Amino acid sequence: MRDSLFGATPRAYALLAEVEGQPVGFALWFYNYSTFLGRHGLYVEDVFVEPEQRGKGIGKAIFADLARRAVAQGCGRMEWWVLDWNAPSIAFYRAIGAAAMDEWTVQRLEGDALRALAHAALQA
Repeated sequence: MRDSLFGATPRAYALLAEVEGQPVGFALWFYNYSTFLGRHGLYVEDVFVEPEQRGKGIGKAIFADLARRAVAQGCGRMEWWVLDWNAPSIAFYRAIGAAAMDEWTVQRLEGDALRALAHAALQA
């Protein structure tokens, strides 16, 4: 994680939210690219606000800061995933203007399947 955030070529970025000098939340993001838009996007990997600090506008401030960064850097969009059972977060995202991308499904290669496909590429 240290190299990803602070190495010679950072691949991820983070911000901390503080109240009275104490950390109460964070966001971690990176940039992706959309061939549909022909522009970069800002992908939000993680956002967390301490439970006792929720409902105070901290999450909205975090997302607003990320949106400001995306706009300033010419990104075409900002995206993130949310678990389908996380109703409070989904309600919050709708309240800030986010829309669900119901026609898309997440696909993932990891572990043995990832290594198998990589090995197959070497054999071709």
